[in-house]
Amino acid sequence: MRAFRVLMAIGIAAALGCARPAAAEDYPAREIHSVCNFAAGSGADIVVRWYSGELAKRAGKPVVVENKPGAQGNIATDYAAHAKPDGYTILITPASSTLGAVPHLFKTLSFDPIKDFAPVGTLAKAAFVVGVDAAGPIRSLPELTAHLRTRPGDGSYGTGSNTGIGAAELYKQMAGLKTQRVPYRDPGTALTDLLGGQIDWISYDSSWAVGQIRGGKLRALAVTSGTRLSGLPDTPTMAEAGLPGYDITAWWGVVVPAGTPKPIVARLAGWFDAIARSAETKAFLDKIANDPFPGSPDAMAALLARETENWGKLAAIAKIEKQ
Repeated sequence: MRAFRVLMAIGIAAALGCARPAAAEDYPAREIHSVCNFAAGSGADIVVRWYSGELAKRAGKPVVVENKPGAQGNIATDYAAHAKPDGYTILITPASSTLGAVPHLFKTLSFDPIKDFAPVGTLAKAAFVVGVDAAGPIRSLPELTAHLRTRPGDGSYGTGSNTGIGAAELYKQMAGLKTQRVPYRDPGTALTDLLGGQIDWISYDSSWAVGQIRGGKLRALAVTSGTRLSGLPDTPTMAEAGLPGYDITAWWGVVVPAGTPKPIVARLAGWFDAIARSAETKAFLDKIANDPFPGSPDAMAALLARETENWGKLAAIAKIEKQ
């Protein structure tokens, strides 16, 4: 009887061992849904559609982008967190903002940015841009600071994401300003209000801002990263513009719902790593003022843990109140 049980156990283990690779080899059997935290036409949308298109080439199946804007990205993140963990819903996201920052910016969340996701890998890094109307007289960050001090309540700024808020609030704190934040669902509306004089400046991601800068609508006064962006080489960092020690670098990553089978995560990780390292992606990122930043699932998990801790410190320094 004991020998029979041993043989049965060996047989079951062998069957399971054969089944696991087969499941991974069959993936994907149908289209993959790629969730985007922000509206169509936004900087995030541009990035998500690029990587989704490249994934489709490697996976051999369509990758459908689903824009779910709202709540500074939380609607899409919540949707992805509660999706079926089968590899057919992925979240290509500015993870430093939508995952690392959120615990320190919101009183309650309907998802856990760490426990509800499995990291797939990092993709790219970028910065946020402090920008003003290109037709206006302000040409530097010190000039903007001086201008805001002449405005009632130190004027106003627009943004639509967690990192945009953190970047702006840190600038305010370091410059001694009380400037009011005006939230926007999409950057196009913020730009319209900026050009119309309803707000004084904006804090938006370089992926979107670079097109407006090159189009002559937006003047970049500084980027928030610790080093200049290759796509905006003439734009100084915030530290270079007069705020020593200022550094907020945004980065992109891919996650799937927690519980997604490890062989599927590994397959996605391999595809995205190849995409992140390709010459085509480097050329694409140059156009939108981003830089390649490939990384493994483990590297992304470690980075996200550090980012979450750093955002706690930033929230305290910038005196950001939870919403």
